[in-house]
Amino acid sequence: MRAALWLLALFGVAVAAALFAGNNQGTVTLYWPPYRIDLSLNMVVLLLVGSFVTIYAALRALAALLELPHQARRWRVQQKERAMHAALLDALTHMLGGRFIRSRKAAVAALSQENALAAAGETVPHGRQLRALAHMIAAEASHALQDGATRESHLQDALQQAPARGSVNEQEMREGAQMRAARWSLDDRDADAALERLAALPQGAARRTLALRIKLKATRLARQTQDALDTARLLAKHRAFSPSAAQSIVRGLAIELINSAHDTAQLQRVWMSLEPAERNMPELAIHAAQRLAALGGDGTLVRAWLLPVWERMVDLPDALAEHHALKLVRALESGLDELDPAWLARIETAYQANPRDARLQYLAGMACRKRQLWGKAQQLLTQASLQLGDAGLRASAWRTLAELAEARGDDAAAAEAWKKAALSR
Repeated sequence: MRAALWLLALFGVAVAAALFAGNNQGTVTLYWPPYRIDLSLNMVVLLLVGSFVTIYAALRALAALLELPHQARRWRVQQKERAMHAALLDALTHMLGGRFIRSRKAAVAALSQENALAAAGETVPHGRQLRALAHMIAAEASHALQDGATRESHLQDALQQAPARGSVNEQEMREGAQMRAARWSLDDRDADAALERLAALPQGAARRTLALRIKLKATRLARQTQDALDTARLLAKHRAFSPSAAQSIVRGLAIELINSAHDTAQLQRVWMSLEPAERNMPELAIHAAQRLAALGGDGTLVRAWLLPVWERMVDLPDALAEHHALKLVRALESGLDELDPAWLARIETAYQANPRDARLQYLAGMACRKRQLWGKAQQLLTQASLQLGDAGLRASAWRTLAELAEARGDDAAAAEAWKKAALSR
């Protein structure tokens, strides 16, 4: 379509020129005494157009001739810039491929090309960012080669090329370099240096997922369990882990924090520092209660920490894992000597509500023994010993039955119970 329009326009110009020149009778007379020159108007117009075209072509040719040195210079600079970018790409490619010596050499070559351009007075677009990136690639390769001195030298050069108050890209480059440096310190098992580098980050960059991951590993390496737990909570809120993984990490750190308590007062402070959702975790509540009991804490407080887990097991027996339920039973069994009437009533009510639960039968039987209800204790423990799946609880039930048989003078029943207790292990 465009070609057709151009063709129509060309025909129009030709027709207009023919109409103008064909019937044009005008003349132009030039007087140059003693001469007189008569020229047709068409000839004058053609001469003017031809002169203009000739002069314009001559000026363009002269400009192109004068521009040749500048074009040659631009071409040389362009070739150097291409060589610099090619070296930088080679450095990145070799680093990804695990050829760290070649990567460092290519990064140094890129820096040399950039220095040559700067010495020649040429300005490379994004030159500071390119230099910082080349230094970081060389530092990364040096870290892989375990060349700490060269790594630190390139790192400092990269930080100089990316000032803290520079452009947005320069700030991003500086923050990335600091994060990589923290990661290198973590690889060197130097947790203090990693935390120090992370502390130098701006507040916004320090809350990024990558920085928080590094901080989590560094705090765990430095045995700063409380900071590690706080960092894990932030990562869980940022959805850096799957829900199950986040729960597992938080649970492990909370257990480690509980284990670090050396007295009951410290343990209570640790327990109150946990979030409500964490205190409701069965494994945490049971472990904290066992730790409190081991430190000689108040039995009433121990059972208060166990109460939410107990209610969950009673209300939803399948909601609590078997090993957690067994730990709960053992924790309550260890405090039966000072069990208050409210807890005895809870155990009795739970057993009556679910008489087929062997664990509740066992716990109720042990409670009856503590209250010197020998007959009921023997009945409950006998039923429980036939259904318990845990070897430890089953052996404990048979041992208690053997002691009850010895107390009433039934040596045969006692011997049989001791035999079954031995076989249950």
